Amino acid sequence: MDDLRDKYLTAISAASDEAGLEELRLQAVGKKGEVSLKMRELGKMTPDERQVAGPKLNALKDEINSALAAKKDALADAALDARLAEEWLDVTLPGRTRGKGTVHPISQVTEEISAIFADLGFSVAEGPQIENDWYNFDALNIPPHHPARQEFDTFYMHRDEDDERAPHVLRTHTSPVQIRAMEKTGAPIRVIAPGRVYRSDYDQTHTPMFHQIEGMAIGKDISMANLKWVLEEFFAAFFGIEGIKTRFRASHFPFTEPSAEVDIQCSWVDGQLRIGEGDGWMEVLGSGMMHPKVLKAGGVDPEEYQGFAFGMGIDRLAMLKYGIPDLRAFFDSDLRWLRHYGFNPMVQPNLHGGVSG
Repeated sequence: MDDLRDKYLTAISAASDEAGLEELRLQAVGKKGEVSLKMRELGKMTPDERQVAGPKLNALKDEINSALAAKKDALADAALDARLAEEWLDVTLPGRTRGKGTVHPISQVTEEISAIFADLGFSVAEGPQIENDWYNFDALNIPPHHPARQEFDTFYMHRDEDDERAPHVLRTHTSPVQIRAMEKTGAPIRVIAPGRVYRSDYDQTHTPMFHQIEGMAIGKDISMANLKWVLEEFFAAFFGIEGIKTRFRASHFPFTEPSAEVDIQCSWVDGQLRIGEGDGWMEVLGSGMMHPKVLKAGGVDPEEYQGFAFGMGIDRLAMLKYGIPDLRAFFDSDLRWLRHYGFNPMVQPNLHGGVSG
């Protein structure tokens, strides 16, 4: 037994890694280890021999197990010391910075526009993106034969043959929100309705899903002069140009009468669009006085109240302000694109406390 003791204690002391240490454990006290085999021989001994050999074998087994555990701890401590020596960390250095997310340009511009109209006394109204045919068309005085109601221009929801409900569409504008707002609060009222809208179109300046903001103001003395003042105040604040000129051109929309397209002053210099200067004009929105049928559809008496309405594309306004040539860039670009066009969510006005961020 002394030979076994010296053999394994010496080998354990010399072990250089845990794999070698485990091999020694198996050789010594494993099921087929030398000490284990010795202990199996106790059954062949006389009682007197067993009384002498048994305690010695148990003591040898305990001593080898203790040596194995001590060596394992020593190897672990040595490995930790080596890692600490190689992987040291200077805790006085500044921490690693993490990349920050940013507000999407469309969300940012929507916040800017909403904040400006909030200063002009308009509240924000919302409505469903899946609308029934009445809110999206009929209530807005859009007749059944109007091209906008055809499937090549509007996304209609699938219907079962026995479905007798009114047709449902992905809303083509946010004007249905105006009807819902009138139904809810009546008149007088001033609201804007920003949100996603959908039309079957796709090219450099059109996408199947885009963003609009429409507004209305209803009162007993509302006129086109009020509309002109509101829009000019908005353009001055949004583009940061005082005294920006606008031009109203007669047009036709089913939901307004009279109707007008609104242009803003601009010029092109070296291929760059400049807002608020020069002799050129660019169309930016449609507007007009609300049609009596639309007021009546919203539950407002057109004999007592009148109002104006306007609608513009948020994506298009963003393109004009930041010089973005392709509408599709809003949906497939990265942070480098955001930085290139100067989007910084930390310094833009919003409805939740002054500036974003």
